[in-house]
Amino acid sequence: MIRGAVFDMDGLLIDTEKLYLKYWKQAAADFGYEMKDEHVFAIRSLARKFSIPKLKSFFGEDLPTEEIRARRTELIDADIERNGITVKKGMRELMGYLRERGVRTAVATSTARDRTERYLGKIGAGELFDAVICGDMVSSGKPDPEIYLTAAKALGLAPQECAAFEDSPNGIRAAHAAGCEAIMIPDLTPPEEEIIPLLSAVYPDLWQAREFFEGRI
Repeated sequence: MIRGAVFDMDGLLIDTEKLYLKYWKQAAADFGYEMKDEHVFAIRSLARKFSIPKLKSFFGEDLPTEEIRARRTELIDADIERNGITVKKGMRELMGYLRERGVRTAVATSTARDRTERYLGKIGAGELFDAVICGDMVSSGKPDPEIYLTAAKALGLAPQECAAFEDSPNGIRAAHAAGCEAIMIPDLTPPEEEIIPLLSAVYPDLWQAREFFEGRI
């Protein structure tokens, strides 16, 4: 039986992954590097200790990763200040569905705590979740399972009692390794062949994902 649901944030609850794609590339260009879509996709949901070596494997050891990351964050923050944050389709409806049925919910995001709280606050979702676990609250982030193990513990549940929702391969790897039921809601890319065996289900949006809970809660 499923008693908990744990959600990634960027690209799953809120439509911010497209901002990361746009502004990683712009920030890199500001420092003279041509970052392409595939480079950004490769580091989606990766903890910093994994994403920095990955970026340097693409562009060399001299890549100023911290400066580019800081510029990326500055550009994203300016965009959100101008345009706000769009909630992904079905998010609020699914949260209501789960709350009515007593399913405990958590966020498990690689994003730092200050930005996570700010983003959830901007969409009025701060009170929707029983726990929020952020990238700077664990010692090893995605694709390591620690963040999902921590989220399940915060809900007072075993990982096997939790459905984990992700939009990225690295997030799916983390959820599956933790022992959760890994469910993908694709955002920028479809499921990659190598992660398909790790998936319990794939749905086009969060509201349709309620089907997974039927007969399991």
